Amino acid sequence: MNIGILGSGDVGQTLATGFLQHGHAVVVGTRDPAKLAAWAQANPTGRVDSPAAAAQFGDVVVLAVKGSIAAEALAAAGAAHLAGKVVVDACNPISDTPPEAGVLHFFTDLNGSLMERLQRAFPAVRFVKAFNSVGAPCMVNPKFAGGRPTMFIAGNEADAKQTVALLLDQFGWDAEDCGPAVAARAIEPLCMLWCIPGFVKNDWVHAFKLLR
Repeated sequence: MNIGILGSGDVGQTLATGFLQHGHAVVVGTRDPAKLAAWAQANPTGRVDSPAAAAQFGDVVVLAVKGSIAAEALAAAGAAHLAGKVVVDACNPISDTPPEAGVLHFFTDLNGSLMERLQRAFPAVRFVKAFNSVGAPCMVNPKFAGGRPTMFIAGNEADAKQTVALLLDQFGWDAEDCGPAVAARAIEPLCMLWCIPGFVKNDWVHAFKLLR
């Protein structure tokens, strides 16, 4: 599969490397190629290009940028290049206010999510929320004593979520479909919960698992 990555930070680089390891073709789109010089050297089969080129290339596109610039990043990639495509939304609406007792501040509230805002702004895109509730080091084939972790996902189209679930399975995750885009209101705050052990105990290597 052709994968386009929008974002040059740790999450974008980690996922890009993971997709390459699993046999996918990858183009990482960035406005600052210098940030990806080391990644490009370590991953010669990947390509670094513009956001528009990454969006055009990808059968699936991963949005892995700071939540406050998510809409801007999509606009830079080009709505026409993204129309009809699955876009994995790995962003969280984290504000610039420092955490309070380890609890992050969001610029959304519980009656709305960042992904819903993006879906309204780019109605032709098939958004699926995923990869927002774990840190980059554990995103690709994590090994936990408790077994495979759970990635909670949401989106308005069942086939788009199925595509993401298959990719998650390759990455060693069980996907839990939580329903349409409105469910992102519950999934995005999992980032807050996941970060508390990190800020309070410096424990950043953990993940959620749904038990039945």
